[in-house]
Amino acid sequence: MTFFDPSAWGGRLYSGGWVTGRGGEHTVVEPATGSAIGTYAEASREDLSRAAAIAEQAQRSWEQVPPDEKAAILRRAGSLIDEHADVLVDWLVREAGSGQGKAHFEAGLVSSEFFLAAGTALAPYGQLLRSAKPRLSLARRRPVGTVGVISPFNFPGILSARSIAPALALGNAVILKPDPRTAVSGGLLLAAVLEEAGLPEGVFQVLPGGAPIGVALIEEPSVRVISFTGSTAAGRAVGELAGRLLKRAHLELGGNNALIVLDDVDVPAAVSAGAWGSFLHQGQICMTTGRHLVHERIYDEYVERLARTAEGLRAGDPTTGTPLGPLIDAGQRDKVHAFVTSTVDAGARLAAGGTYTDLFYQPTVLAEVSPDQPAFTEEIFGPVAPVLKFADLDEAVDIVNRSEYGLSLGILAKDAFAAYELAERIPSGIVHINDQTVDDEAVAPFGGVGFSGTGSRFGGHEPNIEAFTETQWVTVQSSIERYPF
Repeated sequence: MTFFDPSAWGGRLYSGGWVTGRGGEHTVVEPATGSAIGTYAEASREDLSRAAAIAEQAQRSWEQVPPDEKAAILRRAGSLIDEHADVLVDWLVREAGSGQGKAHFEAGLVSSEFFLAAGTALAPYGQLLRSAKPRLSLARRRPVGTVGVISPFNFPGILSARSIAPALALGNAVILKPDPRTAVSGGLLLAAVLEEAGLPEGVFQVLPGGAPIGVALIEEPSVRVISFTGSTAAGRAVGELAGRLLKRAHLELGGNNALIVLDDVDVPAAVSAGAWGSFLHQGQICMTTGRHLVHERIYDEYVERLARTAEGLRAGDPTTGTPLGPLIDAGQRDKVHAFVTSTVDAGARLAAGGTYTDLFYQPTVLAEVSPDQPAFTEEIFGPVAPVLKFADLDEAVDIVNRSEYGLSLGILAKDAFAAYELAERIPSGIVHINDQTVDDEAVAPFGGVGFSGTGSRFGGHEPNIEAFTETQWVTVQSSIERYPF
């Protein structure tokens, strides 16, 4: 049997093995063509309750597995993803509408998460504490038990793996609810990888479904931590429900990320960076460059070159090698187009794009944008680059800081240290000097502030250990302490 043969998983979900779910069968639709490319089972609340019981039992044994054995399984998972990268890439292209380059990049990120997690399994997990008494005093990290992961459609593989891998490494069981539009590349394929890597049955489960299954996952008593990646609106609901239940919720939410372009830059290089930041994966990235702030002395040249670049990029069926693919569905396309048309109606100039065929939205540049126009104030999640001019740094800082988002910031400048000083004035979870706003590495802390989330909870050993463990204080002394009672 070939790896990830549909005969093994088609029409099923993964919960104690490949099983039929009670929520009915869901057809996987390729957004570029509208064709059916597979089926899987949706989960019901009964499936969730069953999965939680399986996870709770399996976690007790998994926690006791020696760390080197955990690390070996996770390394094997990373190797399997690399060995079968073509399978993951194919599903990312067809199911998520990813361009070939984006899909290959994402596949590499997914394997890197499992390789990093193998190291996390072997990392120090506590510290010795000084004590006023003659005893050993230490703080150590313990697994939380079962972690619930809710992941989105845009980078489905990596945005699932970056929670799954470290949570497993730290001795937890994981129940994943992927977005139903990308349940294969964002969940079921990872289940097949971990199964083949030797992860014990029940430690990882995939329950595809809509919002009701997400609510059930949060409400399940044995699930103590929720790792959510998605929109700010949905994140508020997740955080509110988790808070009422006294559960930790790690929220990585939306962004309206600014790229500040100073007047001393190499303009063609700046335009190349700006176009990549706005148009990669059709702008469907939380880190997408959603606002271009360009110094007035180079503004006209920047807009003209960016519009020309946008006109040279075409959206089409990514299986044919086009750089940009489709938007995920008609609802997202209509939302994007509404932002474009309302911003033009408010006085902006359409410099490029603004048209679509089916789900293929052409890269769009909006010029003469003002800070209060819809495409500048909101997260669009589409291939749209609003460009605004500024006169001095104080004005640029004021405009950027009007947004309540704070995920990623890019500053392009000849003087990198001046750009670094400028960044000190702008709250942001991520800052890139002389790069655009989209980037990720398994070893780097990732997270936003403000409406973009609850801070860095992903990337590197320390944030991951903080996210998926509890701290326990332990003391040991050689004889029983004497008391006056």
